[in-house]
Amino acid sequence: MEAVLEVEGLTVYRGAYAAVRDVSFCLNSGTATAIIGPNGAGKSTLVQAILGILPWQVGRVSILGQSLEPTRCLPSRIRQKIAYLPQSFQFDRGIPMTVAELVGLGWGKPGPSLPWVGRRDRHQAVVQALAQVSGSRLIHQPIGSLSGGETKRVLLAYCLVRPRKLLILDEASAGLDSRGESEFYQLLNQLMREYGWTILQISHDLDMVSRHCDQVLCLNRSLICQGSPEVTLSAENLIAAYGPEFTRYHHHH
Repeated sequence: MEAVLEVEGLTVYRGAYAAVRDVSFCLNSGTATAIIGPNGAGKSTLVQAILGILPWQVGRVSILGQSLEPTRCLPSRIRQKIAYLPQSFQFDRGIPMTVAELVGLGWGKPGPSLPWVGRRDRHQAVVQALAQVSGSRLIHQPIGSLSGGETKRVLLAYCLVRPRKLLILDEASAGLDSRGESEFYQLLNQLMREYGWTILQISHDLDMVSRHCDQVLCLNRSLICQGSPEVTLSAENLIAAYGPEFTRYHHHH
C-alpha cells in the first residue's frame, strides 16, 4: 500500500514553546485518519507544519514520496495533489462571486506542471464536480447566499475539480447540525471510496471518529498513542490525553 504522507520525529516550536514534540506517523493511500486531543494540544500546529504554513525545527515530512523542506512552502506539484478544508470558511458575503467561480478556483493556475487546457474543460470540470456532491442547482448562486451545509458541499466540489491524493480537514463539519454533519460525512466517505482519497482530519467528535476512521492519532503535544479506533479510544488513553476530568462526548443523530 502506497504511503501518501510520512512524518518522522516532527517537532514544531512557536517561539520557545514546543507546540508539537517528536511526532511520527504514516498515512497509507485510501485511508482515513483522525487527530484528536484537547484544546492546545498542537493539532492545528501539526497540520499547518505538514501544509508548509509553519516551519518545523526537527524531523522529516514526506508527501507522495517527496521530502519537504522545513522552512519552505509546498512545491506546486505536491500542492496540487492536496486539498485543505478549514474549520470555517471566512469570506465577505458581499463578494460578487458565484459558486461556479469559487469551485473553478480549484482548477489551479496554468504552469509547467499544470497546463491550461481551455475554459470549456474548466467549466465541464466545475459542472461535473458540483454534480458529484449533489450541488448542481447551486452553480449560479452567489456564494454569500449559501447555507452552512451548502458551503461544505461546494468546498468538496472545489476539491474534485482536479484529482487530489490527500485531503486535510480541520473540524470540517463545524457549524452543521447533526443531520447536516451526518450527510457531510456520508458524502465524504462516498467520495473517498470513489476517488481513493487519503484523509487526515482534526476532530472533537469521537463517535464520528470511531465510525469513519481507520486510524487515530491521540495528541497532546506529543503522541499519546496511535492505532485503530478500537485501541486508541479506550478510557485509559483518553484520560491520558485529556486529563482525569475527561468525559467522552457522544454526538446524537
